[in-house]
Amino acid sequence: MVGGGPAHDLVVLGGGSGGYSCALRAAELGLSVVLIEQDKLGGTCLHRGCIPTKALLHAGEVADTTREAARFGVRAEFGGIDLAAVLAYQDGVVNKMYRGLTGLVNGRGVTVVTGRGRLTSPTTVEVDGETFEGRHVVLATGSAPSTLPGLTIDGTRVLTSDHALRLEQLPARAVVLGGGVIGVEFASAWRSLGVDVTIVEALPRLLPAEEETSSARLERAFRRRGIGFRTGVRFASVEHTGAGVRVQLSDDSVLDADVLLVAVGRAPVSAGLGYEEVGVPLERGHVVVDPLCSTSVPTISAVGDLIATPQLAHVGFAEGILVAERVAGLPVVPIDYAGVPRVTYSEPEVASVGLTTAEARARGYDIDEVQYDLAGNGKATILRASGAVTVLRAKDGPVLGVHLVGSRMGELVAEAQLIYNWEAFPEDVAPLLHPHPTQSEALGEAHLALAGKPLHVHG
Repeated sequence: MVGGGPAHDLVVLGGGSGGYSCALRAAELGLSVVLIEQDKLGGTCLHRGCIPTKALLHAGEVADTTREAARFGVRAEFGGIDLAAVLAYQDGVVNKMYRGLTGLVNGRGVTVVTGRGRLTSPTTVEVDGETFEGRHVVLATGSAPSTLPGLTIDGTRVLTSDHALRLEQLPARAVVLGGGVIGVEFASAWRSLGVDVTIVEALPRLLPAEEETSSARLERAFRRRGIGFRTGVRFASVEHTGAGVRVQLSDDSVLDADVLLVAVGRAPVSAGLGYEEVGVPLERGHVVVDPLCSTSVPTISAVGDLIATPQLAHVGFAEGILVAERVAGLPVVPIDYAGVPRVTYSEPEVASVGLTTAEARARGYDIDEVQYDLAGNGKATILRASGAVTVLRAKDGPVLGVHLVGSRMGELVAEAQLIYNWEAFPEDVAPLLHPHPTQSEALGEAHLALAGKPLHVHG
């Protein structure tokens, strides 16, 4: 206690994307901050999620490029995968970013406490018998891989994404349970590294949250790549065999593999941390918050995967910054989650922002839509890439959604985010020049077509 008040302005429980961004912004605004993390700063995204999985995907991309070098007139021989070297590359990327983050946090004057924290009052968190008190507490304890009832994770044959990133030997055959972002990315990476993969998804299509045409294009691309998938069928059971696992599905079909990767989503980490005892409401494990990330306890906020918002690192960044600014007394506005860019980093990539066609129609919009095929794009032709850009607008109104499928499409969604969030009309975007030859021209071509003046578009 200092002068009869809390020792700190802010105590942040959890050092992942939401927690550390909140701490950094609060310190930048002159607040005294304690950041509590039981593992390493950076959380799941840096150590077991976004960064290592994308490094694995890039290694797979290099493998595919080497195999296909002759298509471009380059003589190269693919000699196989050295998984130990792939892991060393992956770890090198993670460690470099971890060192940078640690230096950044220390440089801002944030007090970092290592240990498992527990909320003990509306203003205090206890770590290994020591209490840290703040004027405000931010809960940012993130998420962990989910499983299904009766499905036991053993880390050897039945894996989560955490285990999959640390395999010392690639399986010859794998079943991936879940056709969402995590399952699709691992299936894509493993196939590039030579694994025979089959995805099982209970819903009717892969990436069911994305635009239906995007899912269809991804499925076609996966078929060409030899990635199997079963949609509209549920997991029933798994048994260990002498060679690996046997997965039984709800239609009585059976899949044999070396491993089963369970990629059915992530669940919030909230149990046993004192939240409910202090009066913080939970709903299916998520901390309940208002649009400004405040809980019903005035001195407590929550951010990131712990709350029921999109489980994306950049969403955690935005929520952490919002809370820091609100606690510092700055004016803030709610995040428009429809305006958050989303990317699945498979091959091909699937990226989007805004509403899907189904969502727009459900909200009562009369829409116009254009699909621009990458076959007409010079850079995509050079890259031997296929896919499409889909843009939908309210009739005579602004752009409502942008959906992209193709190699490196994640790099284009930032411009799409600006278009959507500024409520731009296609007529506003059409005069903007996109450098030639780039895949960004596909975004410009789609808006030209929606504005009624198509250029490189047939029909």
